Amino acid sequence: MKTMKTTINTSTSPIVKGTVYSILFAISFGHLLNDLMQSVIPAVYPMLKQQFNLTFTQIGLITLVFQLSASILQPFVGNYTDRKPNPQSLAIGMGFTLLGLLSLSIADQFAFLLSSVALIGIGSSVFHPEASRVAQLASGGKKGLAQSIFQVGGNAGSAIGPLMAALIVIPHGQGHIRWFAAFAIGGMILLSFVGRWYKDNIAERKRRPAPVQQSVYAPGLTKGRVLTSIVILLVLIFSKYFYMASMSSYFTFYLIDKFKIGIQESQFYLFAFMAAVALGTIVGGPLGDRYGRKVIIWVSILGAAPFTLLLPHVGLVLTVALAMIIGVIISSAFSAILVYATDLVPGKVGTIAGLFFGFAFGMGGVGSALLGYVADHTSINYVFQICAYLPLIGIVTGFLPNVKGK
Repeated sequence: MKTMKTTINTSTSPIVKGTVYSILFAISFGHLLNDLMQSVIPAVYPMLKQQFNLTFTQIGLITLVFQLSASILQPFVGNYTDRKPNPQSLAIGMGFTLLGLLSLSIADQFAFLLSSVALIGIGSSVFHPEASRVAQLASGGKKGLAQSIFQVGGNAGSAIGPLMAALIVIPHGQGHIRWFAAFAIGGMILLSFVGRWYKDNIAERKRRPAPVQQSVYAPGLTKGRVLTSIVILLVLIFSKYFYMASMSSYFTFYLIDKFKIGIQESQFYLFAFMAAVALGTIVGGPLGDRYGRKVIIWVSILGAAPFTLLLPHVGLVLTVALAMIIGVIISSAFSAILVYATDLVPGKVGTIAGLFFGFAFGMGGVGSALLGYVADHTSINYVFQICAYLPLIGIVTGFLPNVKGK
């Protein structure tokens, strides 16, 4: 079948000839700060559950509101900035997070909690699409490596957040969440400098030659095949982030319920899992560059299944060890999935990043809400038993075409 053609503005490609590591590390550190502050939300769930006498369904609803506010806007933000890039949006997104943290530190009603986490979610929805574009612009063609550097910042922040919450918030109370606002202010300053580089990059691209004719989709693929592949990738995101929702929102409750440990100790084990997630993210992108995205997607989703199936049936030490193994394996998928998707639809980095980040956050929120409802009507242990089968969905990777991006 004939591949469809149209005009694509190649001015969205990077003007740099090599990888700009200073920008990659800066945007990665901005991602670390962004996700560190966001991870405070699930980290303080046990404290909020006791303080406000919440059910697991309400805990899931908090996550749902946060994740939906972080997901619904992202495709629209990405599509808008594909047409009109905005260097200031990075710092603006961090500003919303700042407001949400200060609000969360003084919230005294359940509705107040929901509005606070919604502000933090909006900050995320503004930050991620443009930050992904900056990472690709600075990649110098090493898109998998660039996405891994960018993603590992977020994963590191998600790992450090629960640890800092255990040391700062859990012993001293909800009001101490305000101290995390310092990270938001620092992030706004850092991202303002990144925005200047981005602005110069945009100005230089405007001086480049007019766009040339090239494929809308990856070479050799029709619109139908590309859309089918996008759907398959979203199914894989569903399986990954539903499982991740069980870990990020309920792993501490699972450990407390099954092994009778304290809240603070459970936070250290959550930190171990999130640190493993960060490690897996580091290796996922470069391995995708070297061996192909499809291979890494296969391994990272389906390869986690033996360990997720075993986890609900072992003791504390093995539970933590298996959680770390799962974290390393399953986290290597997202960079590969995102770069694979941008190779399917060249020139639409913001739209694709917004769609996939948004869908990931949305699935995490829906998953957390549903799993909280299930936990209230069954048990936390049952939640982990049924979630153990989710990585088996990774078998649909076999239906993806082999794509090699530029």
